[in-house]
Amino acid sequence: MHDTRASESQVPRPRTRWPRAVTFILSLAWQHLRSDPARLPLLALRLTPGPPRRAVRALASRAGGRARAYALWDQGRRGDAREAVLAAASGAPPRRVGRLVAACLAAGDAETARELVEQLPEGALREAAEYRTALATGRAVPASPSTSPDRHGITLTRDARTRPDDTVNARRPEAPDGERWRVAGDPSSPGSGLRVLHLVTNALPHTNAGYTQRTHRIAVAQREAGMDVHVATRAGYPLTKGVPDPRTLVRLDGVAYHRLIPWTAPSGPAGELEAGVRMASELVEAVRPHVLHAASNHHNARLALELGRRFGLPVVYEVRGFLEESWLSRDPSRSVDDAFYRAERASETECMLAADLVVTLGEAMRADIEARGVARERLLVVPNAVDASFLEPLPPGGGVRRELGIGAEEFVVGTTTSCFGYEGLDVLLEAVALMRERGEPARALVVGDGPELSVLRARAASLGLEGAAHFPGRVPADRVRAHHAALDVFAVPRRDERVCRLVTPLKPVEAMAGGLPVVASDLPALREIVEPGVTGELIPAGESACLADVLTKLAYSHEKRASYGRAGRSLVGADRTWTEAAYRYNQAYRVLIRKMTGPGQNP
Repeated sequence: MHDTRASESQVPRPRTRWPRAVTFILSLAWQHLRSDPARLPLLALRLTPGPPRRAVRALASRAGGRARAYALWDQGRRGDAREAVLAAASGAPPRRVGRLVAACLAAGDAETARELVEQLPEGALREAAEYRTALATGRAVPASPSTSPDRHGITLTRDARTRPDDTVNARRPEAPDGERWRVAGDPSSPGSGLRVLHLVTNALPHTNAGYTQRTHRIAVAQREAGMDVHVATRAGYPLTKGVPDPRTLVRLDGVAYHRLIPWTAPSGPAGELEAGVRMASELVEAVRPHVLHAASNHHNARLALELGRRFGLPVVYEVRGFLEESWLSRDPSRSVDDAFYRAERASETECMLAADLVVTLGEAMRADIEARGVARERLLVVPNAVDASFLEPLPPGGGVRRELGIGAEEFVVGTTTSCFGYEGLDVLLEAVALMRERGEPARALVVGDGPELSVLRARAASLGLEGAAHFPGRVPADRVRAHHAALDVFAVPRRDERVCRLVTPLKPVEAMAGGLPVVASDLPALREIVEPGVTGELIPAGESACLADVLTKLAYSHEKRASYGRAGRSLVGADRTWTEAAYRYNQAYRVLIRKMTGPGQNP
């Protein structure tokens, strides 16, 4: 029988693999050059230092045509770049127009690209431009991986707290060589050294986002609960994101992060899956996990399912969001009928149906997953949570207020978030402008970065909020609570879009843990966090006047703000800590391992 104990000699040692990293980067660059050469000028400009970059842009601007458009795109002058492209296309031969289409798509201007495609005559050139535009805009999708998920057939039953109980009757599949994997010790007991391998897209320290923070907090909490925790990122990460870090193993807070870096960059989803299976199989052989735990999206789930088949391991798929819904929300021209949306949703559903257990973040998300055909007894809700340190009193907020020029007695409403359109931050700015028109000394504080940040700054200026709306950008994780302390109210003015109705955010939970009252849009996912009149207030989405009215009342009632804050901290402390999350995972893992081992056998 296989010995599943992962000794120190079995687990890969930290290694710096520069030769492998160099060949990977070169092959990745060659792939990009071949598949999308129109992006090369933009990438070259972005990598050029300041003074030479400005000189190149000046020369390109004088050259006119496509070169001028690249220079304008690099400066963020998208409207001027569009005019330059259309002028260059006027009367140009078809092949030159085709190159302008490719340039527009490389710069993310699909609207202009579609307009140029209409100028092309019927024929192969136009068909190619139409297909390239369809791929870039989600109207078409490339072929999906050939490997399809396969249901393991594990069934769990949960109680009202969404914890699986012990009524499962299923056996572990046979390993490829006919032998059965045995668990070292009894993983069903706490502190047994139960080993879990998380399969994720990206991770700390190079990617700091809600996704990576959740991964790390879960891993740390599981480690503190006695588990042996390993995390593996997608094939090629972080080199695929332009981070020249060739290490294959990094330890953070005692958690082992493994990087799967092949010699050459995989080509397409099928190639990525093949490389991932090959390299992750070696990791599974070394680590000998008891459970495979994949987190969004379906690329990670497919990898986990294939490894589960090969090694006879249970697979947990954690659905942290619906990426097809996020994609849909970022462009009003997109539709649920677009090929990309339909393909992504189908792939996600296929993996949900195949996994032994599906974990998600809230009841609205659970209901959507159940509607796709996933049995309720195979669903587990583990909501976003906080470290116990977030339940401690907030630090003094005076320092941040002084840095931003905010008076100690001024009312400040704001948020920590990523600046996407669906967050509805323009509604927050409009509400603060209304309050100031009424004579209220209100200020807005938006902490975070994202594609809409420059738009929000411009909107604040148009509303007359110069000096009253503050955008410090992204701040280090250890400075988030200091910015919370500068707020009187935490706002979540999300728009009434499908992604916002379904997905429960982490940031308001962190704010509530610090004792901040929350005012949020009245959407199903946010109702799971905010109880009106107890922990905060809910307002109709998109209603800036209503938001201004609620904020004005709270500005004049310190007692109500304090009451909401106390109730919110109590709620988070009771049910939304990572320690509680680790317990729920441990319970689910125990059921999977014990029932897959088979009745009457020593696990």
